[in-house]
Amino acid sequence: MSLDFGNKLSECRKAKGLSQKELAKLLNTSHSVIGKYEREEMTPSIEAAVKLANLLDTTVGYLLGENKDANLFKDPAMLKRLQDIDNLSKDDKSGVLYSLDNLLKAAKFKSL
Repeated sequence: MSLDFGNKLSECRKAKGLSQKELAKLLNTSHSVIGKYEREEMTPSIEAAVKLANLLDTTVGYLLGENKDANLFKDPAMLKRLQDIDNLSKDDKSGVLYSLDNLLKAAKFKSL
């Protein structure tokens, strides 16, 4: 596991508004195990890492540090938006992405 795993786990847990005890209950383990993961005194199994990522609405890649610059992977609200867009019909998705692209262009132009 990455040396940042514990920090990223802690950040994601806090972003979801969960205590170590609450996350432990969802993972069916003890809060001391979550604390050990966060302090990197213990490494979760692959199965536990996948379950943690799912519970925290992030990806294993983010927790492992593979997506260092992708802060959206730790933001549950942003992930939900991306999932909602991905679940749209092809035409609706195309329309949303077209609108989003134009809004982004306008925002970038405004900041020049």
